Amino acid sequence: MIVAEQKPLQEIKELIAETQKVLVVGCGTCVTVCFAGGEKEAGILATSLRMTSKLDGAPKEVTDLTVQRQCEWEYIDPIGEQVREVDVLVSLGCGIGVQALAERFPEAFVVPGLNTTFLGLPIEQGIWEERCAACGECILGLTGGICPIARCAKQLLNGPCGGSQNGVCEINPDTPCVWQLIYDKLKAQDRLHLMLEIQPPKDWSTSRDGGPRKITREDLRLVSEEAE
Repeated sequence: MIVAEQKPLQEIKELIAETQKVLVVGCGTCVTVCFAGGEKEAGILATSLRMTSKLDGAPKEVTDLTVQRQCEWEYIDPIGEQVREVDVLVSLGCGIGVQALAERFPEAFVVPGLNTTFLGLPIEQGIWEERCAACGECILGLTGGICPIARCAKQLLNGPCGGSQNGVCEINPDTPCVWQLIYDKLKAQDRLHLMLEIQPPKDWSTSRDGGPRKITREDLRLVSEEAE
């Protein structure tokens, strides 16, 4: 899931300082799960903006709504009328949601209410950890289902490094060495031979280093064209 956290209220206030009518748009998927931008959070932020703007002596008209997903046209198209009635949209979606709103409604002023952080996993109540870097060349089949790209501070493909001591990463005593985790997992599965295979330098062209990425499924495009 995409993990995000809400921007400080003061930062959001500065982003919308020159506007009067504000629409806070929540998202009902990833950011709802991490309690950053769902229906409840959208309502709380809208209330906070109304209250603080009034206390500042310049009350704003702030409303809120939540769509199922901000990253798909079919879910944001229905709010077009509400968008046209306000001066600014505060998106409580991830960075993709912000850009989707801005692209779908090119005349609208759209600002982010969240900071998108990483692709993560809720390991326990109130704690999320990064698990995937979306590098475009997955090697989890060779590492026991544990990602060294996202979870190793040095993104080593042939670890561990010399900074690993007693199964702990040198960057933080609370951070386990991912290559120790990989070793333990492969040993338990009797697959340690995989660690003896030297991995070549990673092809980073599949990651962000190759520019904006796009996936095209021609089979799905054909189905869509036939349906039309």
